[in-house]
Amino acid sequence: MKPNYLVITGLLLFICCITTITKAQQATNPVIYADVPDMAIIRVGKTYYMSSTTMHMSPGVPIMKSKDLVNWKLVSYAYDTLANMDELNLTNGKSTYGRGSWASCIRYHNGVFYVSTFAQTTGRTYIYSTKNIEKGPWRRVSFKPSYHDHTLFFDDDGKIYMIYGAGNLKILELKQDLSDVITETERVLIENASTPAGDNIMLKAEGSQLFKRNGKYYLFNIVWPRGGMRTVLIHRADKITGPWQGRVALQDKGVAQGGLIDMPDGAWYSYLFRDNGAVGRIPYLVPVKWEDGWPVLGVNGKVPETLELPANKSLIPNIVASDEFTRRKKDASFPLVWQWNHNPDNSLWSVTERKGFLRLKTGRIDTSFLLARNSLTQRTIGPVCTGITSLDVSNMKDGDFAGLGLLQKNYGLAGIKINGDSKTIVMINAGNGKADEVASIPLHQTTVFFKAECDFSNRKDTAHFFYSLDGNSWIALGTPLKMTYTLPHFIGYRFALFNYATKNIGGFADFDYFRITDIITGVKQN
Repeated sequence: MKPNYLVITGLLLFICCITTITKAQQATNPVIYADVPDMAIIRVGKTYYMSSTTMHMSPGVPIMKSKDLVNWKLVSYAYDTLANMDELNLTNGKSTYGRGSWASCIRYHNGVFYVSTFAQTTGRTYIYSTKNIEKGPWRRVSFKPSYHDHTLFFDDDGKIYMIYGAGNLKILELKQDLSDVITETERVLIENASTPAGDNIMLKAEGSQLFKRNGKYYLFNIVWPRGGMRTVLIHRADKITGPWQGRVALQDKGVAQGGLIDMPDGAWYSYLFRDNGAVGRIPYLVPVKWEDGWPVLGVNGKVPETLELPANKSLIPNIVASDEFTRRKKDASFPLVWQWNHNPDNSLWSVTERKGFLRLKTGRIDTSFLLARNSLTQRTIGPVCTGITSLDVSNMKDGDFAGLGLLQKNYGLAGIKINGDSKTIVMINAGNGKADEVASIPLHQTTVFFKAECDFSNRKDTAHFFYSLDGNSWIALGTPLKMTYTLPHFIGYRFALFNYATKNIGGFADFDYFRITDIITGVKQN
């Protein structure tokens, strides 16, 4: 009997289709291709909440919500501004780039959400609490000193602990109202916690997150052996006071720092992040199995590309979003995707003075983009993304500079400079650490359009800027920006709408919209 090749071919095609559909229905790593570092996650019923780091940005400590552990939406911030000081206000030549508020911890206890963080800038530790994590209001307490990379923990006996530090990890108790520490309880919890990863350590154990399961305590930390990669450490103890036993839990792709989360169906995952070049530090999930009372991370010790979870949907509009700047009376001033670069001066911006426009006014003289106040930002996303804006320059003054930027230490700008009565389209490329004006084109109209395309795929980390006189035909502007993640800023590149004065105050720039997509076209024709 001869084989029926049509039937065999049909079966093979059917199997291929089923396989393709199955993969399409699975989640993929990274679960968020954007800068969401230092995550802490809790589950309340069937809902997950995450806090993370945005450092010098305002508002700060973003809170995200998910129903499936994969698709997240910004729902609130723990604070509007952290403190009123030169470094946070970008005044007197000071800034808090690379600092601000760092790794937060999120907890839910007796019907109250708690989010704690710390700031080198202020030298304080902060604990924010609310019964309604999406709408607030938030109660704030703070105390000195700044407890580095701490984890807040409510134990079953009613005691409240904080574990913090690097290398030699310390523990202390908090007062019941969380208003301060009980100083005399402070002691070393684990000496040289990095030991399970060896003796030659570049980054000592830090990033503590503490969990409890079946009466045992599990402390997650990150460590970085010299010549190796970011590594997950786990210590386990029967009592919170120890003794603690530690082991390397995951060493793959540099995916590390995070903790544990369980699902309503009994499945467990570890949430971690990866340094991923210029786009920033991006979240991953790895499955967890329990063996001999230990959480075993990954699949055969590796970070899987796919997960048995619902498929990832677009990060637009839940993590980043377009904005036409049209506001109804009950609308918030800005969607949650927007954050100011440092504390804003609220007298110098408006989304109501001109209907459908963001107005950025000048109120002081500035010398550089990085020290200019009131730059409005949101994340870039990978693997590729495009940001577009329309700018009306009619009311800018001599010396003003406004436009669309990609914010990091080695930034790129496309904008309009006013010099006397003339207007010039310029591109500033600071990819090599020095701000070079690499394009200058006369402008003879009052409206101009700018576009920035970012390619983070395979860590290309390259951006191209364009301008248009009609919003349809785009012309390449300047030179490609080589984007670099730098420690002085410690944050992924962000789109930024900016306007600052170098000679006279009182001018303003009007932005008609900001639109973001997850595609790039590479259009470079004249």
